[in-house]
Amino acid sequence: METVEKKNILEIKNVRKSFPTPDGRGATEVLRDISMQVSKGEVVSIIGPSGSGKSTLLRCATLLTDMDSGELFYNGTAAAKNDAAGKSVYSDKATLKKIRGYFGLVFQNFNLFPHYSVKKNLIDPQINVLGRTKEESEKKARELLEQMGLTNRADVYPCQLSGGQQQRVAIARALTMDPDIMFFDEPTSALDPELTGEVLKVIKQLAEMKMTMVIVTHEMAFARAVSDRVIFMDGGVIVEQGEPEEVFGNPKEERTKQFLRNYQ
Repeated sequence: METVEKKNILEIKNVRKSFPTPDGRGATEVLRDISMQVSKGEVVSIIGPSGSGKSTLLRCATLLTDMDSGELFYNGTAAAKNDAAGKSVYSDKATLKKIRGYFGLVFQNFNLFPHYSVKKNLIDPQINVLGRTKEESEKKARELLEQMGLTNRADVYPCQLSGGQQQRVAIARALTMDPDIMFFDEPTSALDPELTGEVLKVIKQLAEMKMTMVIVTHEMAFARAVSDRVIFMDGGVIVEQGEPEEVFGNPKEERTKQFLRNYQ
């Protein structure tokens, strides 16, 4: 029987990124030749100690940080390719604008507009970026607020919400843009344990709906439960990756075993 090849939404090839040292005399290589891909419907969790390069990788993937070298593709379209000298060269503005429409990004710190109501936070991006009508945008906003369990909070301001509610609004706002892939950068790190659960529940629901996601997280039990694949990073490289039960239940690399011991 012929196997159907899964469509890669995201491809990252041989990415390197360095930052200047505080004294300005040298550079610290934060990403060292990282390659990964994410196929449609796949949930990939990235775990690892602080400073391992996880968030920098996400920032490079979402065009917030320029790569030094390496290539980046969304749905087969190049966001960046290497030139003859092996340096990343980014595509033109029109292509990058199109590519930005392929992904949604949820940060640790919500990044909502504080002077907009919850509903306006969800409606305005649809009108301004996607060109939807006010009616279409309101309908989409209502549907997502219901999905997030926040129907009764549509007219309040972010400061009137708990941290968990704010993060759910941030997730809803990203979803209003109908992204092909969602990125989460430690979405619960700013929340206390009680509020963490409500955000993880929403992400778990998205996983059940086959939303394509890349999640940087310190929540090991959650990563094990929702992921199709887990990537363990340390020192700017991918040390180990595989299905959750392989990585968590039977890690091959000593560094992975050592890291996971802290979470037993």
